[in-house]
Amino acid sequence: MRFPLTSRTATLLAIGVLAASAFATPAAASSVPLPPHNPYAGPDGTATMHADTGSSDATTLSGPGPGTLKSHLAELASACPTVLVGYDGRPVALCTTILGQTPTVHLLDPASGDSIAELALAKGSSVLGGVYAYLDDKDRLVLVDGDHDLVRIGHHQAADGSWRLQVDGSLSLAGALADDDSVIGVSPDWQGRVWFATANGVVGTADDRTGVVRTLSLPAGETVANSISTAPVGTAVTSTHATYLLTADADGTPRIRWRRAYDRGPGRKPGQLSWGSGSTPTFFGPTDGTDYLTIVDNAAPTVNLLVYRAATGEPVCQVPVLKAGGSGSENSPIGAGDSVYVASTYGYPYPTQPSDATVPATADFVGGLSRVDVRPDGSGCTLRWDNRVRSAAVPRLSLGDGLIHAVLREPVIPGTAATSILDPYYYAEIDPGTGSVVRRKLLGVGAVYDTLQMVGGIAPGRVTYQGTVTGIVRVSN
Repeated sequence: MRFPLTSRTATLLAIGVLAASAFATPAAASSVPLPPHNPYAGPDGTATMHADTGSSDATTLSGPGPGTLKSHLAELASACPTVLVGYDGRPVALCTTILGQTPTVHLLDPASGDSIAELALAKGSSVLGGVYAYLDDKDRLVLVDGDHDLVRIGHHQAADGSWRLQVDGSLSLAGALADDDSVIGVSPDWQGRVWFATANGVVGTADDRTGVVRTLSLPAGETVANSISTAPVGTAVTSTHATYLLTADADGTPRIRWRRAYDRGPGRKPGQLSWGSGSTPTFFGPTDGTDYLTIVDNAAPTVNLLVYRAATGEPVCQVPVLKAGGSGSENSPIGAGDSVYVASTYGYPYPTQPSDATVPATADFVGGLSRVDVRPDGSGCTLRWDNRVRSAAVPRLSLGDGLIHAVLREPVIPGTAATSILDPYYYAEIDPGTGSVVRRKLLGVGAVYDTLQMVGGIAPGRVTYQGTVTGIVRVSN
């Protein structure tokens, strides 16, 4: 993306003015296309873990404004990878308890970030008990629980002002899935069906208005470890071997429109949770926000950003990224306009990891962040910058304030790349034009603040929410 105000941002920084003002006008935000609004999802920017159903990880909402920042950790004794906000402005979080690994939905007080209602769900076999969900157009959380039930969870206020969470509707997928399988990602299409992908490589659609479920199995040996993305052109799924664009017949039966294999490397890298790409595929583009589809492969020693034309799968470019730091990523790329941003997770010390060995066996968490721009004529891509920003969370790009919002994990011993349970964690804002950190605030020190490469979200009111291994941090002015 050619940020139209990048030069202005640099000028403001040069004279000491906070970069947050550079993109604050609606005209600037609207000049950069994002994926189109899905009529069956909640508000763009807060409806999915990756902002929208196209998984852009970008939003027109602005983060905290200039001035003193404050933060509050809502301690929930749970890891909280997903915080979404509906049309009513009320945050809904999907967490997993530390004891028992039970998936639990929390309704948060928008004024404080504290939990005001909770609902435990059936436990499955996926990482953290299941992390991918979305809000529908009625502010209900949509996910598949451990019993293979597609559920819609609503929040309701009683006459006395108290709140409760309840299952407003469900559809069993048990007949379509093996007992040992688990649903990894869900996302609605433009016909109101819910697409899903499973750990065993089954892709399907479910229509809880009619009860119809249709599935397609990917080739033997391919599994799915990350979420899926939907756009008018189709549904994107990246398996441990290839990226797919799928469409559905009139009865919902999935069909493969195109498939592109990628270099999955010699094995799972340190700081990744599966052997293959760590990307949820990202739709982006300068015309309508879905011109292109991108992932990061798992090539060794250096990973590549792969960009395809979304409609055809035609390759646009293959660009080595994360060269300055650790070259591996479990995170979905940010995509907006014709720019993509990739954060490294190479060497990140996850407390619970798959049992298979990594290649190499160990690695330091060096960090890394890269920006790649697709050329205006679509003939290829250019690496704009590449640095060692040590992001400990999936970053989020704000077109409202012109900043990338992230959390940095700094070594307790400066100048080293080692990690420890005493590391400090900082909320940070990064200039997308240069990759430089322009502001940061200490959130806390120690393992309770570990953001574990989970997604941070920007909410209305210039508030950010960031999941940690013990709860949710709310950052505001």
